[in-house]
Amino acid sequence: MNLPTVDPSPWAGQLQAVTQRYDREFSGEAVHLPPEVEEMPIFQEWVSGRLTPRIASPFWEAVKPQRRHQCLDIGCGVSFLIYPWRDWDACFHGHEISSVACRALTARGPQLNSKLFKGMRQAAAHRLDYEAQSFDLVIATGVSCYYPIDYWDGVLSQVKQVLKPEGWFIFDALNPEAPLAESWAILETYLGAEVFLTDLAQWPAVVKGNDARVVSHRDYDLFRLFKVSWNG
Repeated sequence: MNLPTVDPSPWAGQLQAVTQRYDREFSGEAVHLPPEVEEMPIFQEWVSGRLTPRIASPFWEAVKPQRRHQCLDIGCGVSFLIYPWRDWDACFHGHEISSVACRALTARGPQLNSKLFKGMRQAAAHRLDYEAQSFDLVIATGVSCYYPIDYWDGVLSQVKQVLKPEGWFIFDALNPEAPLAESWAILETYLGAEVFLTDLAQWPAVVKGNDARVVSHRDYDLFRLFKVSWNG
């Protein structure tokens, strides 16, 4: 089934920037930033590896993947190697814009658990070319912050098509009022991908505009995690 896709042209530059930013990170390419940026505490946390777990949104606190559920992780990176998919016994489908991450996970995922790892697709978040109503759970954390909210409107329309009627969509949005937000936005800009400091109040409206509703949300150090349903 060919689902309608969003015209990528308004966001082509940003899509390329995000791809390059994460290709560099996942390939372990050395980063050299201006001294004033490297002196920032957040840069030191990023280099040491302490920042990533601090700002990651634990989506399973909103909806824990269930046994045999089909789960689509948009912008997954190498999350199958990090999060406890074996404990959940849930089927993982990866969707990622970085070719480096796709190759790494395609090589290592089946070795970790060939039963649960269902493969990777390299594509942007708005290109969900899957069969309709394929997934029990769709996850997108650390993704929306790189794009304007009208782009995310198109992503939501795609998620609606591939999610089962009783399924859940879990995504996070950058909280511009968080103490870390400004310094993290500066760091990401220097790493090559601008982030958008969108008012959190706008997200429920764009969800509602796609005939869905925010059932609940949780706040973490940098992001707000939204639990979304199209069921009533």
